[in-house]
Amino acid sequence: MKKIKIICTLGPSSFKRSVLKQLKYEGVNIFRINLSHTNLKDISKKIDYLKKNNIKNICIDTEGAQLRTTKVKKKQFVKKSSFVKIYNKNRMSNHKNIYLYPKFNILSLRKKSKINIGFNDLQLEVKKKNILKRYLFAKVIKPGYLESKKGVHINHHVSLPSLTEKDKYALKLAREKNIKYFAVSFANKPNDIIDLKKIVGKKVFIISKIETLQAIKNLKKIANQSNALLIDRGDLSRYIPVEKIPIAQDYIIKLSKKFKKPTYVATNLLETMVKQILPTRAESNDIHATLKQGASGLVLAAETAIGSYPIDSVKFLKRCIYIFKYKRNFF
Repeated sequence: MKKIKIICTLGPSSFKRSVLKQLKYEGVNIFRINLSHTNLKDISKKIDYLKKNNIKNICIDTEGAQLRTTKVKKKQFVKKSSFVKIYNKNRMSNHKNIYLYPKFNILSLRKKSKINIGFNDLQLEVKKKNILKRYLFAKVIKPGYLESKKGVHINHHVSLPSLTEKDKYALKLAREKNIKYFAVSFANKPNDIIDLKKIVGKKVFIISKIETLQAIKNLKKIANQSNALLIDRGDLSRYIPVEKIPIAQDYIIKLSKKFKKPTYVATNLLETMVKQILPTRAESNDIHATLKQGASGLVLAAETAIGSYPIDSVKFLKRCIYIFKYKRNFF
């Protein structure tokens, strides 16, 4: 049986010398920098800091073809039936004016288009467009919280570049600093990976993140251009009902085996351990089922980026992997 990798997302909880040392000691295989939650000015400093702490397998995870909200001063609740203006500019968002990035043709959104923001049920419906001032006037049909840099999903296709300007800057910088691992967010077609290779070269390890229906349809072509695949169950749930995510996961892993590409699984593996020291039985069962399907790696996100127990989370994954590999018939 091949080694099952553990991938950790870095953030305030893990960007500490003592924590990094422990994560490395526990055998974390890849240390992920999520560009969606990293300021442009901090990218170089973070890479240098990790290298000074002898962290070698650094992975740059792109923002990719994903709309996001701009920065918000503080988390704000947006009431049902209220109205907001939506712009495509780089300004501070609030409950009355929401700004989205990267650049796209905001006027391509149709009347009655549904706009979902984050995972807190905030949903807007486009009522009309202001063509002269280039904004959308929308009504809140499901209340929820507005936060900084949250993913935005539209209920129809929106044309977006595969790499943001921040991505391009970070990729060039990473190449200069000899980074070898890259994750392509929202990889929808093989050209998305080819575009990244043009910047970082071909002698790298590319993980393509499967987060949309289009990605599943183009899975073979995407796999052919990639070294590994990653199922992001969070963003995928915007395109597939939550109750069908296990079926989608099983389908993707089975196909990836045929293509002989390792597949990693992310999102909510140990969500409880963001705040509590012990996971739930359901989470333990999910990890075992994921490994049984044939996953080649497990990805911790909030658990190690902002969670209270990053080391304990890794240790629990290690125990799950050990039991799966060697102690399945211990009764």
